[in-house]
Amino acid sequence: MSGQTITRADLSEAVYQQVGLSRNESAALVETVLDEICDALAQGDSVKISSFGSFAVRQKGQRIGRNPKTGEEVPILPRRVLVFRASHVLREFINKRQ
Repeated sequence: MSGQTITRADLSEAVYQQVGLSRNESAALVETVLDEICDALAQGDSVKISSFGSFAVRQKGQRIGRNPKTGEEVPILPRRVLVFRASHVLREFINKRQ
């Protein structure tokens, strides 16, 4: 495994090289797509990208947790969590590349 992380700059550079937009337009396009995804998730909508996967926000209820250091019981407040489910196409692609 290479351990490399893909950044926004890497995505913008890929758009620049493959689509032919200027670097500024490529960066703006990547930012717009990511902003739309974030806005939809913040509103509680799901985001599905065909052949890639789907993002959704789930509500978790309050529960009692335990501080592992002290053993003290602590309430964990209700919260929203982001979940990602990879599509079968993405899973197959990843498994073929091992």
